[in-house]
Amino acid sequence: MTEIAEWNQETRCKDFSLCYWNPYWMLPSDVCGMNCFWEAAFRYSLKIQPVEKMHLAVVACGERLEETMTMLKSAIIFSIKPLQFHIFAEDQLHDSFKDRLESWSFLRTFNYTLYPITFPSENAAEWKKLFKPCASQRLFLPLILKEVDSLLYVDTDILFLRPVDDIWSLLKKFNSTQIAAMAPEHEEPRIGWYNRFARHPYYGKTGVNSGVMLMNMTRIRRKYFKNDMTTVQLRWGDILMPLLKKYKLNITWGDQDLLNIIFFHNPESLFVFPCQWNYRPDHCIYGSNCQEAEEEGIFILHGNRGVYHDDKQPAFRAVYEALRNCSFEDEDIRSLFKSLELELQKTVHTYCGKIYKIFIKQLAKSIEDRYNRPPKER
Repeated sequence: MTEIAEWNQETRCKDFSLCYWNPYWMLPSDVCGMNCFWEAAFRYSLKIQPVEKMHLAVVACGERLEETMTMLKSAIIFSIKPLQFHIFAEDQLHDSFKDRLESWSFLRTFNYTLYPITFPSENAAEWKKLFKPCASQRLFLPLILKEVDSLLYVDTDILFLRPVDDIWSLLKKFNSTQIAAMAPEHEEPRIGWYNRFARHPYYGKTGVNSGVMLMNMTRIRRKYFKNDMTTVQLRWGDILMPLLKKYKLNITWGDQDLLNIIFFHNPESLFVFPCQWNYRPDHCIYGSNCQEAEEEGIFILHGNRGVYHDDKQPAFRAVYEALRNCSFEDEDIRSLFKSLELELQKTVHTYCGKIYKIFIKQLAKSIEDRYNRPPKER
């Protein structure tokens, strides 16, 4: 009886797109409605569940090619969802970036776009010489990347020790007024720079560090900002140059200082994430002062002040060298933790080295999680 039923179904089912028939309960006798039902559901799921891309931007000038490539590699190794890289670089670096990134194209987990360094033409010279070369480019990302809704900006000296997905998910924690997220510049006011030396307004007690900046760019473009230049609230594209003109003789850290001034006047617009998302030498150089990192490990390492390339902070350099030399081969990634731990044990003569386990605690979990995921998600 079962065989006859199966034979009848096979012989009467047409071999074409069954959803041609509508409504499905009025199908001709030789068309199987169940197939139509599943096909419709499948098409609907594809339509409403596009794969979300995480947008990551970086600005690279001078001799920052290798450092930037190491940062991008750390993002690729651990992240789950696809990545879209927006790389702003001097023209002479474009071919090198393209060659290196094309050699990674077999991974199929990222796309990239290269952009020239561009500033508003009438004030380009002033923006170019603000702080480090090209650094202020990040201020104009909401105006250049007009089609991008949300973006994670990072400096070239950033290393991801856990998936980009995790910091990307913080966008969902923004309340209705928040447009961007950064970490405090300092945890300990006694060694804070802004609260001791700044000659301009800054956010909170110790200011914020812009080396890792998560942005809802749609909200940034729409918002009118309170300021101390006029009673009229100004949009992002209109506030930057007046701010520079007013404070250019009083700012030390360039675009970061301008961001601090903006969020001083608009504190409700900033989401502040903990120091483990932007861990710098200041968090351990005089003793550990990032409690979240002590408890859960470092999530994002920020080797500012050139510590990846000198011997002042060997713990930071050890992490950088380990990731720079790591390939995308499973064997290399699996062995990353053990080899790095051995190198970090050689740094215990420094304050940062004494707490070296926080440098690998989250890394170990990220490696384990990577190989516990289904192969198609790696």
